[in-house]
Amino acid sequence: MKPRRPLHAPIAVLLALASVLCAFPAQAAGHLGLYGVQMTPYGRDAGRYSEAGFGGGIQAVAPLPRPANLLAGVAGLEVVNLLSETTEFRDRLTGLRIEQQTNQHYGRFYLGARLGLHGHEFFRPYAGANLSLNFYGISTDVVVPDDSDREKEIRQSLRSENRMAFGYDGTLGVDLDIATRFNLDGGVRYVKTFNVPQQLGEGSVPINPEYFQVFLGFGVSFDVMGAKH
Repeated sequence: MKPRRPLHAPIAVLLALASVLCAFPAQAAGHLGLYGVQMTPYGRDAGRYSEAGFGGGIQAVAPLPRPANLLAGVAGLEVVNLLSETTEFRDRLTGLRIEQQTNQHYGRFYLGARLGLHGHEFFRPYAGANLSLNFYGISTDVVVPDDSDREKEIRQSLRSENRMAFGYDGTLGVDLDIATRFNLDGGVRYVKTFNVPQQLGEGSVPINPEYFQVFLGFGVSFDVMGAKH
C-alpha cells in the first residue's frame, strides 16, 4: 500500500478560499439552496468499488461585486449513498436466515468559484470549479432478522472504515431566477478524488475514483432570509 499523503496542503488551500469568500459581501442575487444529486461512477476505479447512487446537499453562492456580478464564490456540503447491498444466507437444515448488509457513503465539503450571470436575469448559465475534501465510509453488518419485530433482530458489526482524500470538480449549469427571491439550479458535474488511501472493499489498493453528477436544487435569496418582518 502506498504511503498516505498529508492533508496539510489541501486544508490550507480550502481555508484560504474560505477567507476569500468571507472577505466579499453577498449581493442581492446570492442564495442558499438545497439540492438532490444522482451520481454515476466513471472509469475503472469508481466502477469496480461503487455503484450509482443518490444523495443531496446544501450550497451557498455569493456573487462578488466586481466584475459586474460575473464571478461568485461557492461553498457546499453533500452526501451520497454509493452502495446499499444485502446478501442473504440460509442454513439448509434449520432454515435460519442471515443477512450481510453493506453500505458505502460518500461526502464532500467544497469551496470554489463559478463564472456566469449572477444578477437579476431570469436565465443565468454558468461554469464553475471547486476544490474539495472528500469522505468515504463503508460499513458491513451481519444481521439475524426477526420478521415479527425488527427491534429484536440480532446485529453484529463486522467492519467500519472511514477515509478522507483531496479532490476537485468541474460544473456546467443553469440558474433560473424567480422574482429575485427564489431560484432553480440544475446541471452536470464531473467529480475527481485523488489517492483514496485504501480501496473500500477487500484488500488494500489506492484508487483515484471519478464520477459524473446530475443535480437539481431550489434556493432562497440572502435578502429573503435577512428580511425583517
